[in-house]
Amino acid sequence: MSPTAAQDSLLTGFDEFTATRASEPAWLQDSRARAAATFRAEGLPTTRHEEWRFTPVTGITDVPARPVATSAADARAIDGFLFPDFGGPQLVFVDGRFAPALSQAHALPAGLRVSSIGDLLGTDPDLLQRHLGAAIRFRQLGFTALNDAWFTDGLVIVAEANVVVESPIHVLYFSTGAGTSYPRTLVVAGANSQLSLVESFAGLDRPYVTNAITEVLSAEGAHVDHYKVNRESLEARHVSSTHLLLERASVFSTHNISLGGQLTRNDINATLDGEGIECTVNGLYLADGDRLVDNHTAIDHAKPHCHSYEIYKGVLDGSSRGVFNGKIFVRQDAQKTDAKQTNQVLLLSDDATIDTKPQLEIFADDVKCTHGATVGQLSEESLFYLRARGIGKDDARALLIHAFAEDIVERIRIDGVRRALEQVLLARLPIRE
Repeated sequence: MSPTAAQDSLLTGFDEFTATRASEPAWLQDSRARAAATFRAEGLPTTRHEEWRFTPVTGITDVPARPVATSAADARAIDGFLFPDFGGPQLVFVDGRFAPALSQAHALPAGLRVSSIGDLLGTDPDLLQRHLGAAIRFRQLGFTALNDAWFTDGLVIVAEANVVVESPIHVLYFSTGAGTSYPRTLVVAGANSQLSLVESFAGLDRPYVTNAITEVLSAEGAHVDHYKVNRESLEARHVSSTHLLLERASVFSTHNISLGGQLTRNDINATLDGEGIECTVNGLYLADGDRLVDNHTAIDHAKPHCHSYEIYKGVLDGSSRGVFNGKIFVRQDAQKTDAKQTNQVLLLSDDATIDTKPQLEIFADDVKCTHGATVGQLSEESLFYLRARGIGKDDARALLIHAFAEDIVERIRIDGVRRALEQVLLARLPIRE
C-alpha cells in the first residue's frame, strides 16, 4: 500500500460513521467534516517534518482508524489500573466510550460538574460548543484532525468559580486492542477554583492506537493539578496532545509519567495568557527493548510576571530511543518572565539513544530564563561509594536508578497514585550485572 493510500485508509468508513451520528448538533457535524478535510490536506507526519524528525509513525496505519462500534472489558482487567484508596471518583472509558458499570462513583461537591461528552450532548450541547477546542492553539500535525473527526466520547469537568474540590478525579481510558480510540478530556476551571485530575491510559497486550486530546481552560486564580500516566500495552501506539490556556494568576502543574507503549508521543502546549501565572510541567519516561518515547513541550509566555518550571527525566535501556524537545517562547510584552527547563537522561546500555533539544526564543529583555540537558550513565564514583559501604553491585545500581527516577514521582501529591507508581518503578527498572 502506498503512503497516500495508507493515509486515506485512516478515513475509511468516515461517511458511514457520521451518518450514524446524524442526531449530533450541526456545529459538531460541521466540525467533523472540517477535521476530515484538514486531515486529507495534512496527512500523517513523516520524518521529513522537523517536529517529527526522530519519530516515524510506523504501525499507525496498520490499525483500523474507525472507532470500535461496541466494546466491553473484563472488570478484572480494569481493576489492575485503578488506584486503591484513591479517595475520589474513578471513571472508566473503554475504547473511548464511557463505561459506568466499571466506574467508581463518588459524591461530588456543589458547583462541580463531571460528565461524559455523550451525556452533555443530550443535556447541554451549548457548553460543549463554547469550550471544546477553545484551548487548542497549536495542532499536532494530522493527529489533532483525526481526533476531531473520529472522537466518540470523553470526560468533561466543569468547576464553578470559587469551588474547591478536595478529592481528586481519576479517568482511565482503557483499550481492548480492538482498534483505535480517541479519548477526549475537557477541564473548565472557574475563577479561584481548585481541582486535581489524573488521566490514565492502559490496555490489553495487543496492538492498538490511542489518539488523545486533553484541554484545560483555567480562569483567573484557578489551581489545577494534573497527572498523566501512560501504562499502555507494549504493543500500543500512543499519541496525545495536552493544551493549556491559563489566565491571570492561575496555578497549573502537570506530571507526565510514560511507562508503556511501543511508540509514545506526548505534546504539551501551554499558553500563559495573563500576568502572575505559575506553570509547572514535569515528566518521567522509561523505555527498553526497541521502544520509542518522544516528549514535545511548548510554553508560551504571552504576558509579564509569569513563572514556568520544567523538569523531564528519562531512563533508557536496550536499544530504546528517547526524544525531548522543549520550547520556551517569551514574547516582547512578557517582561519579568522567570522560566527554567531541564532534561536529564540516564542511558543504561550502549545502544540506547536520546535526541534532546531544549530551546529558548526570547523577545523580551528583562527576563530570567535557563535551560539545560544532561545525558550520561550511572556514576562510577557513586557506585564505588555505595559498594565501599558493603552494598552489592546490583543493589547499588538499583538505588541510583531509583533515586534518579524517584525525584519526579515523589513530587506527585496524591498518595495513592504516588504509591502505585513507586511499585511500578520497583518492578520495571532493570537491575543487571
